Amino acid sequence: MFEDSMLESGGKLKSSARYWMWATFSFWAVVLAILILIPLLFPEALPKGSLTASLTAPPPPPPPPPPPPPPQAIKPIPIISEIDQGLHAPTKIPHDIHLIKEDAAPPPAGTGVAGMSGMGNGAAGGVFGGMGMNTPAPKINVAPPKPTGPARISGGVIAGMRTTFVQPTYPPIARAAHVGGTVVLHAIISKTGTIEKLEAISGPDMLKGAATDAVRQWRYKPYLLNDVPTEVDTTITVNFNLNGG
Repeated sequence: MFEDSMLESGGKLKSSARYWMWATFSFWAVVLAILILIPLLFPEALPKGSLTASLTAPPPPPPPPPPPPPPQAIKPIPIISEIDQGLHAPTKIPHDIHLIKEDAAPPPAGTGVAGMSGMGNGAAGGVFGGMGMNTPAPKINVAPPKPTGPARISGGVIAGMRTTFVQPTYPPIARAAHVGGTVVLHAIISKTGTIEKLEAISGPDMLKGAATDAVRQWRYKPYLLNDVPTEVDTTITVNFNLNGG
């Protein structure tokens, strides 16, 4: 009996749920149809703002920019020279031609014989130029500047002015040690050609003394600067060769 009652109640529940589903679907379909048809049947019921916004046409595009103005024509300006303005060909030949006389230029100042202002171009305090005599300007002998110190001369130039030569003696200790080379000396030569100051500035130490002793005995021609004997600042080179002695 219990099973029969369950089966009967299950069939009743299914049939009632189906009726409610169809009723709900029909109700909402009617509501949706009413919502769609009201705006179509009564358009004045819609809000005016939304209707105006939907029916307003978009603004027109901005007008194009105006065309640029045409370029201004540059008019050439004729250039007339001063010669063309002042010199023109005469249109007719004049009957009377007037000569323009100019006053003679005054004599130059400073001409004439001194104290003879009444003769010719003579002027008081003048010179003999008024009588056609030109006095030559006196020659002024300018003394050459005196040298303020020894003249710097290269060693090659001084070597050609040497008059007395003494051969340097090769030191035995340097020859035994096989020391050779070149000694450079800084020298001050007097106005008479003798050695005033002498010092070794480079070279082997074993050879500097022999080179200095020999060069002190050398003599040179006086060096003339503007025809005046002058002291000379120069360098002297002495070579020591083991093979040549």
